Amino acid sequence: MKEYTWCETIKKVMPSVVTIIISKSLESLEKEIPQELITLLSPDSEKLNIPPEAVDSHGMVKIGSGSGFVVDPKGIILTNKHVVADKNAEYTVITNDGKKFKTEILARDPVDDVAIVKIVARDLPVLEIGDSSALDLGQPVLAIGNALGLFKNTVSSGIISGLARSIQAAVDPKSPVQEMRGLIQTDAAINPGNSGGPLVTTEGKVVGINTAVVFGAQNLSFAIPVNTAKRDLDDLKNHGRIKRPLLGLRYITVDENLKDKMKLPVGYGAIILGQGPLHGGIIPNSPAEKAGLKVKDIILEINNEKITPEKTIQDFLEDLAVGDVLRAKVLRGRKEFEVKITLVERK
Repeated sequence: MKEYTWCETIKKVMPSVVTIIISKSLESLEKEIPQELITLLSPDSEKLNIPPEAVDSHGMVKIGSGSGFVVDPKGIILTNKHVVADKNAEYTVITNDGKKFKTEILARDPVDDVAIVKIVARDLPVLEIGDSSALDLGQPVLAIGNALGLFKNTVSSGIISGLARSIQAAVDPKSPVQEMRGLIQTDAAINPGNSGGPLVTTEGKVVGINTAVVFGAQNLSFAIPVNTAKRDLDDLKNHGRIKRPLLGLRYITVDENLKDKMKLPVGYGAIILGQGPLHGGIIPNSPAEKAGLKVKDIILEINNEKITPEKTIQDFLEDLAVGDVLRAKVLRGRKEFEVKITLVERK
């Protein structure tokens, strides 16, 4: 295997990295922003006061940006879901040679922070997809992207600092905070605007999609394993969409600390709880509801294996498909019972 210098790796990878511009019409922005805020921002006008130079010839205003990378020469690009989460926005891809393309959103992963977009182009340089399951702690990596939306082709180096990490985050602005699991941790600097860019090895193979940084901490960044995106690409090719199984409940994984805090009878499992009035513990018409599960039930096991902080319900679902039937051992009060649940497709 040829050993590359960092400079050789950057030259190999950079042509495949793209910038994604997020834009909205001035009219739609004014409809979305409360009048009280418009008055605060533009006290001398009833309309939003945006400098003319910020509005393009089509009446569009840039409101953000992200990064992505080409995985198919015919214009298939991977990025983060949160970069292209707004269905009312327009997206423009700028390739590394400066060409601009209108962008079609092919698929947004219902669970993970991954999206697949397409531009009409041919013979684009592509990134070779690696195997994120083969990463080692301490392995050197590069993060590449459009840092802060201002600095194109920003490169930072680091190492793999951790594997299978979990953080609490919202994958898009309209989603509740959820646990993102299985992440790659790196000390390579990732900034807003880098989201969706590639995390690559010294051989120039992409192993992750840069997704999050912990503000207030130093050298603490995270990426989605590229194997998750490979599964999504396969789904899109085979089914025309990303298919992910739905159980239909919200839960907190139980450990000894939660057992003591909530005075629970067990120190493992997952207790079904909602997240405020808008996000109940059981999703209506879901497999969980049809199986008769209720808020405050504790799911102890799935398919005869205990649910623990090391293997949560989400981890079980990663290994299951739409249509699979799982067996759940449930504790309700002092009574244990088993239910069979058929997973449906998450919309």
